[in-house]
Amino acid sequence: MGLLTWLVIGAIVGWLAGIAIRGKGSGLLFNVVIGVIGALIGGWVAGAVFNVHDPISGFNLTTFVVAFLGAVVVLYASKMLRIG
Repeated sequence: MGLLTWLVIGAIVGWLAGIAIRGKGSGLLFNVVIGVIGALIGGWVAGAVFNVHDPISGFNLTTFVVAFLGAVVVLYASKMLRIG
């Protein structure tokens, strides 16, 4: 995936995860950071645990689902640790 795709997916996924966990988004930069970190963690889990081949492969539904679930995990963990 290109840098622009990472940023666009990160922003959308971070915003959606923020709404799912907090009830609102947290600003563009924070949403992008959470979305990209979520995509990395979700991609690693999908590949290592569920044996999904190339889970973060571009602008498609699989990428959105994996990144969203990863971002939700990141936000939930930060909420439990009271970071964010």
